[in-house]
Amino acid sequence: MSIRELIEKANLKIEKSKILYDEPMDKHTTFKIGGPADCFIKIDNINDLREILLLAKRNNIPITVLGNGSNVLVRDKGIRGIVLSIRIEKIEMLNMGNQIYAVVGAGIKMIVLAHLLLRNSIQGFEELSGIPGTVGGAIRMNAGAHGKEMKDIVDSVKCMDYDGNIIELKNRDMEFDYRKSILKNKKYIVLETILKFTKGNEEEIKEKMQSYANYRKEKQPIEYPSAGSTFKRGQDFITAQLIDEAGLKGEHVGDAEVSEKHAGFIINKGNAKAQDVLDLIDKVKENIHEKFDKNIELEIEVIGEN
Repeated sequence: MSIRELIEKANLKIEKSKILYDEPMDKHTTFKIGGPADCFIKIDNINDLREILLLAKRNNIPITVLGNGSNVLVRDKGIRGIVLSIRIEKIEMLNMGNQIYAVVGAGIKMIVLAHLLLRNSIQGFEELSGIPGTVGGAIRMNAGAHGKEMKDIVDSVKCMDYDGNIIELKNRDMEFDYRKSILKNKKYIVLETILKFTKGNEEEIKEKMQSYANYRKEKQPIEYPSAGSTFKRGQDFITAQLIDEAGLKGEHVGDAEVSEKHAGFIINKGNAKAQDVLDLIDKVKENIHEKFDKNIELEIEVIGEN
């Protein structure tokens, strides 16, 4: 029985408009690349999520979880099973004197949260304000910028496992490290988080956010589709610097190109395929190993059928 037949037979309470079949993933990733997902479901509440997870478990259907699709490369053959796009949008402020706690849904975009905090003169998020993607995705990979990471502001995280159980994790339980957390290995889906901030001055916050936005515009190829920074920083080297020194800026395979503006980004110049990006990644890795004897690692996640 197909996934469509299973879902229709199950008579789920989830709205039919939230369920899409054979959905091209280039419409749902910042890279603008990716073949079709068998089934793509927009999840904006806990009950719908639990219902789909239990259906998938009963029928051995693979699950792929996506936020804003900003740190992933979806292969050209697409994704088998069900893709869950987490869009739980909730923001609630708890004022505890000078300490402010924000209860934030996993589907809230980072920039949306940044501007809400700005309007309320709440500081501590300025460095992270330009990170593309959702809060849930940023927590999962412990996203960071300008010397600050999500681990620095997370108080706790509420998740759901693939059996539909709710799990509460404190910061110390999250096993945060460079671009990873416990969520990289555990099958937990972020529902919401409590973030901690302090009161600040609106003009100073705005000035900081603007300076970081200007830096990003000047230094990063935000005018082209990409998945963000392609490679992780090395333990004893800056990956983008090595790629630059190797003369690889502008190197391309098809419409996939190592950015002329920032060597750490591979961009989509128009109609790049996932295989173009993967071939270019291999070329960059081989060059860096050959010239500098360094092994570089991906920061983006590659998902989908080979």
